[in-house]
Amino acid sequence: MRDINELDLQLLFPKDVQSAVEIQNNLSKSLKIQELETQKIQYIGGLDVSYLDKYALGVLVILDNELNIVDIISQKAGVEFPYIPGFLAFREAPVILECLRKSSIKPDVLIFDGQGIVHPRGFGIASHIGVLLDVPSIGVAKSRLYGVCDKPTRVGQAEPIYDEVGNLIGYCYLSKRNTNPIYISPGHLCDPDSALSFVKSLIRGYKLPEPTRLAHIYTQRLKSTEE
Repeated sequence: MRDINELDLQLLFPKDVQSAVEIQNNLSKSLKIQELETQKIQYIGGLDVSYLDKYALGVLVILDNELNIVDIISQKAGVEFPYIPGFLAFREAPVILECLRKSSIKPDVLIFDGQGIVHPRGFGIASHIGVLLDVPSIGVAKSRLYGVCDKPTRVGQAEPIYDEVGNLIGYCYLSKRNTNPIYISPGHLCDPDSALSFVKSLIRGYKLPEPTRLAHIYTQRLKSTEE
């Protein structure tokens, strides 16, 4: 993982939407879609962000490869960028990077509550932070931002998500009965098939994979103590 202290902060704080688009387009040139090397994964980072007034509450939960919690890091930060679909990274990346900076354990893969390449410019938050840190990353979203797919009808069924020219960019996966599907896509140093396979291995009877499910639980606890 690249040293967070060496990052160019201008890549996190655009002056306007057009600048944000330019940052995404430029960074996307460094995006690598390849098979995830799961045999090298020892620590998994799950990330979630909640909001309270003008503040973002970020949590990083680090699990070992048997899904035991080994660290929980939280951070509170002001929000600099408005909520605009397709630009989540500029709203959440600053607090997420602060969580990662504070951790003594460097995850081998990051799982995000958000999009990877299932994104209008092929560069959601999982891709953005994955490229910045040069670390494998996967997006697991609760809604579809982009692409075309059929809706799975049985638990364990995955339907491919295609972009506008027919390229496979992710999967719509029904992880639990009586719930809506989740949308899985590679962020960086991963591909759609290995993203799907790895996320499936992280599901333990709930809709969401354990890393982001647990991170969400802790953001809500943090939020309740702040209110």
